[in-house]
Amino acid sequence: MSDTVVNEGETSGETAVDVVVIGMGPAGETVGGTLAEAGLHVVGIEGGLVGGECPYWGCVPSKMMIRAANLLAEARRIGSLAGSSTVSPDWGPVAQRIRDQATDNWDDTVAVDRFVNKGGHFVRGYATITGPGRVEVDGHRFLASKGIVVATGTLAAVPPIPGLADTPYWTNHDIIEAKELPESLVVLGGGAVGSELAQVMRRFGVVVSVVEGLDRLLPRNEPEAGHVLAEVFEAEGIDVHTGQFASEVRYDDDVFTVVLDDGTEVTGEKLLVATGRRTFLEELGIASLGVDDGEPYLAVDERQRVLDGLWAVGDIAGEGLYTHLATRQAEVAAADILGEDVEPLNLDALSAVTFTDPEVGAVGLTEAEAREQGLSIAVGFKPVGHTARGWLHASGNEGFIKLIVDTDRDLLVGATSVGPTGGEVLGVLALAVHAEIPVSKLRTMIYAYPTFHKGVEDALGEIGR
Repeated sequence: MSDTVVNEGETSGETAVDVVVIGMGPAGETVGGTLAEAGLHVVGIEGGLVGGECPYWGCVPSKMMIRAANLLAEARRIGSLAGSSTVSPDWGPVAQRIRDQATDNWDDTVAVDRFVNKGGHFVRGYATITGPGRVEVDGHRFLASKGIVVATGTLAAVPPIPGLADTPYWTNHDIIEAKELPESLVVLGGGAVGSELAQVMRRFGVVVSVVEGLDRLLPRNEPEAGHVLAEVFEAEGIDVHTGQFASEVRYDDDVFTVVLDDGTEVTGEKLLVATGRRTFLEELGIASLGVDDGEPYLAVDERQRVLDGLWAVGDIAGEGLYTHLATRQAEVAAADILGEDVEPLNLDALSAVTFTDPEVGAVGLTEAEAREQGLSIAVGFKPVGHTARGWLHASGNEGFIKLIVDTDRDLLVGATSVGPTGGEVLGVLALAVHAEIPVSKLRTMIYAYPTFHKGVEDALGEIGR
């Protein structure tokens, strides 16, 4: 880790600046770097690694793991389509690749230099807001004339399950940094992170159990997505428990035991807690600005303002815990600080992908959400295996395309694409929702054959049948 600290050579305990950015993950880096390049005096403060979760313990290394696991799965499918194969999983190359991309065992010197070279001033430490435009780090005060940007992200949320806190459980940091894999693993949480990592571990030979308290995997997605994924998991040998919360955790003789509400006991050598994320507003000192620090997130307006002189971007703004959203929010906040026109984000077209196999891409409203809003809707649904490309793909073709149409406006308001390239097929669907392309127009588009995205045309053809 870089120990670079830039304090402008100040010997007093106070420095006047234009903007203080607290938290230098993807959102903080984007807003801080943009403002610094525009000529503002920007101080970026980070107690962890510049770059945040995404490059070190989130998006990037987890997708490296998924890429490797998917190669194993494809090799195992050869037998049904192209002959025979023998696969011997080896975690070593994966662990080394993760360390290489994290710049020599999680060192952020490159990221710090990237910000400083744009004209920013970096301080290593944990910040506390002490009043309007006032931030303190290790006894040094910064006075920000234009304001403060909060981009502190989130940490793994650990539920208050009796016995859990006293055990050596894993979070996403531990599993990403693992040089060797356990023989067995219990994953607490069947959302995106838990599901992705559970499948990776199983494909590398780990005995895996997944516990999800709600009624299905990926509970934020369409029910069909969770059902398809559960079927795939069970076929791969993953033990799936849904609709049962963990009531107790024990750790004896190097073995975890998770007790479910119905008395079922699930055991494993390691326990991965993947039950969501949490913010830390109280520690940040946000109450000094009259903001309620008991809320889980900071509420923002269309310019990412919490109040005059305070902006929030990234996970802490609470709209969705996605890097792609965080960087767009940062662009909006930077433009507002610079006095430029701000194009509000279209959160109605917010998209996200869970990189399981099959991939689960989603944009806009689910069917249930659309009905709750009182919309008159029509639903188009087409299994991937019933499309031309899905039939040709054969083994590993699980999935579907589901379209939610507002019939009063003839607009696509939500869609889910599950399949071998579900995240890529999502692109055309996200564009349709974002640009409010009439469904009648989508019907006239010429879809290349045979592609997975032609399934969109197939799903449109199912509407009204």
